This record gives sequence, C-alpha cells and structure tokens, in this order.
Amino acid sequence: MTQHTDLPAATGPFGSRGPDDSPEPPGPPRGPARTRPLLGGGIPPAWWVAAVACLTIVVAGAFGTVPGLLVDPLHGEFDWSRGTIGLAVSVNMVLNGLIAPFAASLMDRFGIRRVVAGALALLVAGATATTVMTAAWQFVLAWGVLVGLGAGSLAMTFAATLADRWFVRRRGLVTGLLTGASVFGQMVFLPALAWVVDRWSWRPAVVILALAALALLPSAWLLLRDHPADLRVPAYGATGPAPRPAPVPGAAHRAVRVLLRAARTGPFWLLAGTFAICGASTNGIMWTHFTPAAHDHGMPVTVAASLLAVIGVFSLAGTVGAGWLTDRADPRRILAAAYGLRAVSLLLLPLLMGPVPAPALVLFAVAFGLLDVATVPPTIALCRQVYGRDGAIVFGWVLAAHQAGAGVLAVAGGLVRDLSGSYDPVWVGSGALCAVAVPLVMMISRRAA
Repeated sequence: MTQHTDLPAATGPFGSRGPDDSPEPPGPPRGPARTRPLLGGGIPPAWWVAAVACLTIVVAGAFGTVPGLLVDPLHGEFDWSRGTIGLAVSVNMVLNGLIAPFAASLMDRFGIRRVVAGALALLVAGATATTVMTAAWQFVLAWGVLVGLGAGSLAMTFAATLADRWFVRRRGLVTGLLTGASVFGQMVFLPALAWVVDRWSWRPAVVILALAALALLPSAWLLLRDHPADLRVPAYGATGPAPRPAPVPGAAHRAVRVLLRAARTGPFWLLAGTFAICGASTNGIMWTHFTPAAHDHGMPVTVAASLLAVIGVFSLAGTVGAGWLTDRADPRRILAAAYGLRAVSLLLLPLLMGPVPAPALVLFAVAFGLLDVATVPPTIALCRQVYGRDGAIVFGWVLAAHQAGAGVLAVAGGLVRDLSGSYDPVWVGSGALCAVAVPLVMMISRRAA
C-alpha cells in the first residue's frame, strides 16, 4: 500500500513538512557514533529507551482506570453527587490535556528525563493526598490537579517527542506502541484494582498506584535518555548520528507562540475538533461511566471492569495496527474509518447492556478496543505532516482539545445520570458526535492546500 499525497508536497505553514527532512538546531557533537548497541543481544539503544518509556506510560495510564471505580464508593462514603465527582474527573482530564504542549516544550528545554521524573512525583503526591481527603475540593485538588498534571506530562506528547528524537524508521509503529501502552496500563491494573475496591475499599487501590509510580521513579531517572547523542549513537533508521539539539529557552512562550500560529490555520481546528470528539467518546464516557452504567443494569463491578480490560487488551492491538497503517496509508482515511465504526458501536451499546455480559456485549468490547486509541497515530502523523518540527507541540494542543472533550462528557455524563436515571442518552449522543467527525477528518487535506 502506498502513501497518499493529497496533502500538498510543499512546506506547511511552519516550514518543513516533518522532522525527517528538518535539520535539528545546531549543537556540539558529543563524539563519534557508537557502532554497537547499548546492551547485548544486538538490540539498538533506541528500542531500550522506548521500552523504559513504555513502562513509564503503562504506570501513568493506570491512573486513568481509577475514576470509574471511585464514582460509587465516593458517592456512598461522602454522599457526593455524581456530578461533583465528575467535576474532579473533568479537571483531571482538562489539565491532563492542557499540560501536554507545555510538557513537550519543557522536554525541549530541560530534557525528557527531568520532566518524566517530575511527573511521576506529581502522581505520587496526588494519589497519596487522595487517600486522606475529607472534602470534595480536596479531591479536585489532589486527583484533578496533581494527578492530572502528572499523567498529562506522561501521555501522548511524551510518546510523540520520544519517537521523533529516537526513531526515523518505524516511527508510526513506535508511536502506536507507546500510545497503546497507556491503555495497556489500564488493562493490566483495572481488574486487580476493581478486585481490591470490591474486597476492601477504594483507598488501598489508590495506594497501589502511588507505590507503582514511586517504584518506577528511580528507574526512569537512571535509564531514560533525552537524545541519541547522549549515547553517541544515531537515531534508529538514521544514516548517521546527529548532534544533540541545544536547549530551547522559553518553553512556555514557545508553546503559546506555536498555538497562536497554528490557530490561524484550518487544519488545526479540524484536528482539534475531531480529537475533542475522540476524547469525549472514550475517556469522557467509557473509562469514567461504563462501570457505573453497567452496575445500573445489575452487572457486578468486577465483571464490568473485566469488560473494560478486554477493551484495553484490544486497544493495544488497535493502536499498534493503526501505527503500522499510518506508515503506509493516508492517515485521514484511517481516522475516518475509526470514527465511523466507533459511532456505530456506541449507538448500539444501550441495546447490549444487561446484568450478564451477552456475547454481543463482549464483541462490542473487542470492537471498541480496536478503535479506542487507533485515532492517535494518524492524528500525530497529520500534525507532523502539516506543522513540521513543531508538530509535537501542535499535537499537544490538539491533545488538550481531546481532554477538554473528555472533561465535558465526564461532567455531562454524571449530570445526565443524576437527572434522567440512565446513561443511555450519553451513549447515543457520543455516537452521533463520532459520526460528525467522519467528514471533518476528510476535509483536512483540502484545508491544508
């Protein structure tokens, strides 16, 4: 399958089309290129760095499993409304996305390793504070602010930045692997955390996450590297070593400047709008409200969590497959197919819910899993194609829109349930939004011309 060329072959609004044909900022070489891999087995260093990053993203992604498990316990213990609980989750999701472009700029300024270590520390602090909270505003501060900022710094922009620096070949595949790691973390931790919540209470589950982030912090500090030049090796697939880029000063100013420039272009609003729909139809409802919605139909929490785990398993396969296809096909068509199929699945979901998972509901979990994160690699690829070397930061702002959409649906879903007594309108509304996204993604190349 060949790459489509609907997007203009000339430079995008920010200059060069992507990092493959953009020179790095000048910097002093760190020495001759290393000809052997960092560790044994003939594995290039880039893959070892990617493995450490993958483990970090797995742990950070596990924090996304908790809100759906906390809704009913917090409602029962503190008598908080689901709308109030949804507010804290919404703050978490919005800040999770809002920090992303600044995290990408901070990685350019201070390096990947320092930003990752700081983000893990925020996760530990936020989770620990959640276990001793007594008021709703404390939940907003601990889980909404601290965990939101920490998890957002270790999300998709981290994956995009690392893939850009360490890989020339297999970049789409690596992006898919790293973005899929977040959902894989949810899948790994979710059944165990659901069992802990069901058997003991919600606090031990949060403590487990805090300890996991704390245990990973020294490993990330010791093993992560900011750039191939730190090890005097070329990026994977590069013809030769590249000098380490000089630190980019003014990280916050640069992130805002990139936003202002991108906001004057049509593709940015199309990418941001469709990715907001993506967030609303995944994080906003599925990972936040599926468990309590299934519980409304008489399904045990542990069974509902197992269905979410199925989604997580197939999400990894879906995003890796989407990354592989992104290296070979028009990313717009991949996005259109993902949104269209997601729309159909969400519109059918209210008909499939019941106290016992029917085969059709299990099939839904498989299908939705394959589509869950499949939108990420092609969206990142379009940001690179249109915005060149600023593509990672532009994607950070697009991701902020994703999380804003998720935050809106997290609150709206709780309010709809409080007012109507059912989550069915939320599933139907989110499915309709996904249907709207299909023609929007197909307009991106025309807007870029």
